[in-house]
Amino acid sequence: MYYEYLTVGVILFILGVLGIVLNRSNLIIMLMSIELMLLAIAFLFLINSIVIDNLIGEIFTLMVLTVAAAESAIGLAILVAYYRVRGTIAVKSLNLLRG
Repeated sequence: MYYEYLTVGVILFILGVLGIVLNRSNLIIMLMSIELMLLAIAFLFLINSIVIDNLIGEIFTLMVLTVAAAESAIGLAILVAYYRVRGTIAVKSLNLLRG
């Protein structure tokens, strides 16, 4: 019945984790993987909310999507500012940010 949707959500989450673990060189792909993980969690909350017929999961999904949008905007703004200063967004050069 709803197991197919749960399987899709779990597969999306695993793809997001693999995107972070396997790709350690490109920050934009890492940000996209984090967004994929957050969207998979929101999808699983929606499926759970529909199955148990409760509104809490849908409200929490809206909160997760709002935080994900804000995180994405702030992360991309930081990446643009860092690229303007350093000329690269390679992960290897990010250790220069330590104070």
